[in-house]
Amino acid sequence: MHDNLPKLFQPIDLGPTSLSNRIVMAPLTRSRADENDAPREMHVEYYRQRATAGLIIAEATQITQQGKGYAFTPGIHSDLQVERWQKVTDAVHEAGGKMFLQLWHVGRISHPDLQPNGGLPVAPSAVKPDVKAFTETGFKDIPEPRALAADELPGIVEDYRRAAQNAKNAGFDGVEVHSANGYLLDQFLRDKTNRRHDTFGGSIDNRMRFPLQVVDAVTEVWGPEHVGIRISPVSPANDCADSDPEPLFRAYVRELSERGLAYLHVIEGATRGPRQVEGAFDVTTLKQEFSGLYIGNNGYDRALAISAVEEGKTDLVAFGRPFISNPDLVERLKSNAPLAEWDETTFYGGGEHGYTDYPPLSAGARAAQA
Repeated sequence: MHDNLPKLFQPIDLGPTSLSNRIVMAPLTRSRADENDAPREMHVEYYRQRATAGLIIAEATQITQQGKGYAFTPGIHSDLQVERWQKVTDAVHEAGGKMFLQLWHVGRISHPDLQPNGGLPVAPSAVKPDVKAFTETGFKDIPEPRALAADELPGIVEDYRRAAQNAKNAGFDGVEVHSANGYLLDQFLRDKTNRRHDTFGGSIDNRMRFPLQVVDAVTEVWGPEHVGIRISPVSPANDCADSDPEPLFRAYVRELSERGLAYLHVIEGATRGPRQVEGAFDVTTLKQEFSGLYIGNNGYDRALAISAVEEGKTDLVAFGRPFISNPDLVERLKSNAPLAEWDETTFYGGGEHGYTDYPPLSAGARAAQA
């Protein structure tokens, strides 16, 4: 039945979760949550429109207020947030889709305006990032963060565990642990941001300790077959880097593989930048270290996605910005129809304009492509 279709458009099993195709909607921060950091009605429609993706990974969602780093992003730590996310997952499931929630703690990429009681953002070490924070009153310089004490870390592990349970209660099919793009878990992994001298810093094993504790807590809630993880081994996003990333990430991926996670979601190259970073190792080779499915992400177009899956370089392909302006992206890619252009001015904040009002391909246009 599917023999004449490229593999990209054929079903695949993600552990016990059956996906209708191998196209993933990447997590996309859109900054449209309400004053309680809860999804609105428009989130229900936005995700429902995109439910033909094999898998939707919901936008990065903070596990606590301490984990928040951007204005108007949703959380998964209150009853109201769980209730609102349930409406989203119900709509996606009714439309035949599958949906994981991305669990997020930003660490130092925040601002006192966004933190509980106006406190400092937290981090493995007191290293100030050279980036700005998006607050409700605009972009602001991030102050030097407060280094977390070792005895605070078990509490954050429990925050992840609680958030994972809340995601289950909200009807998601699984969760993705956000360990990429210079946020808290990535900050612990990489030596530019982790300068600790205790059992959570120094050696690769020590730097992996806290992120792996988080993964273990989340898999205790869900079972590893419902848990994925996102990494960005060579991306300079959010002023995060490592002096020798290849041995670090090979060791990390081997540990993740031993835990039986459902998938490894890799940002290949620089986040929202080139797929190749000068002098960096080829992160796609991490697929060989991992027992589950591999999701390739960054700058894929139709041709690259089809060939990468056919050649076994990736199992699934994540698309980000194309899903913003093409709610029916899967159908457009399948029929090789032109893609609608996005309006970048509507990416972050605002209402339904630039969010739920991108039209699907008309029946006439589909017929012309056939």
